[in-house]
Amino acid sequence: MRTPRPLWNPYVAGVVLGLGLLATFIATGNGYGVTGATTLATAAVAGRIDPAIVAQRTYLHGLFDAGLNRWIVWEVVGLAIGALIGSVLAGRFKLQVDGPVQAGRSMRLVLALTGGVAAGFGARLALGCTSGMGLSGSATLAAAGFLFLIGFFLAGIVFGQMTKGLWR
Repeated sequence: MRTPRPLWNPYVAGVVLGLGLLATFIATGNGYGVTGATTLATAAVAGRIDPAIVAQRTYLHGLFDAGLNRWIVWEVVGLAIGALIGSVLAGRFKLQVDGPVQAGRSMRLVLALTGGVAAGFGARLALGCTSGMGLSGSATLAAAGFLFLIGFFLAGIVFGQMTKGLWR
């Protein structure tokens, strides 16, 4: 196994992320985002399992009708493929269950699931995820983007304090 390439300097990575966001706005008229794709996929799967879930006047109805051939779905597919290629080329691809060293594997999976569900719920409630509402919203100077980021960081601080004993 080869030695992994070093991680990028966070300031350089931030500038590259910002330039990528600017290029995305210019080329497509849209910013970054992920939650819309997962919600569209949820509607597609739910509609196949039980059409009553996506019937008229339900939350998922319009999303089911929109289908999966949307820019945000293709963005997420490209993101996943690009991340896989990047991690393999950098020698950093590894299947593992990450998390606090003091927590066993089962606890780390529970924490990941709990955090994922909470983040997903919060993203739908805020009408955008960290990239969609936080990055793209703030880049357009939308007040909601800045409020989202403040809430996101405050929630992270609170949860970090609640679980800091697991990381020692």
